[in-house]
Amino acid sequence: MLRRPAAVFFPLAFLISFPADNLKAAAPEQANPELHGWFESLKQPGSGISCCSIADCLPVDYKMETGGYEALIETRWVRIPGDKVLHGKPNPTGRAILCRSPISGTILCFVPAGET
Repeated sequence: MLRRPAAVFFPLAFLISFPADNLKAAAPEQANPELHGWFESLKQPGSGISCCSIADCLPVDYKMETGGYEALIETRWVRIPGDKVLHGKPNPTGRAILCRSPISGTILCFVPAGET
C-alpha cells in the first residue's frame, strides 16, 4: 500500500477549513472603497478572466515608448505586454493601474491613466 506523509495532506486540510473570502488579500490601506466595483470589473484582454482584485492592483508611473507602455515597478521600468493593456477603459483613479499575480508577479492587466 502506498503511504503518503501527513504533511502532504495538512496544507490541503488547512485551506479547506477556511472560507475562500478569508484567503483574499485585503485592499490597500489607501484604497478608495468607492472604486471597488471598478477594480472588480477589470477583465484580462482575450480571456475575460478577472484581473484580480483591488489588492492585486496598484497605481504606477508609466511612459509610452516605441514598443508600447512601460511601467515603473519598484525601481525599474518594465515593458507591459501589448495584450495586457486595456485600451479605451475609463479610468477613474487618475493614475495608471497595473494588476499582477500576487504569487508569480505576472502582469495580468494594465490600464493607462487616460488615452486620447
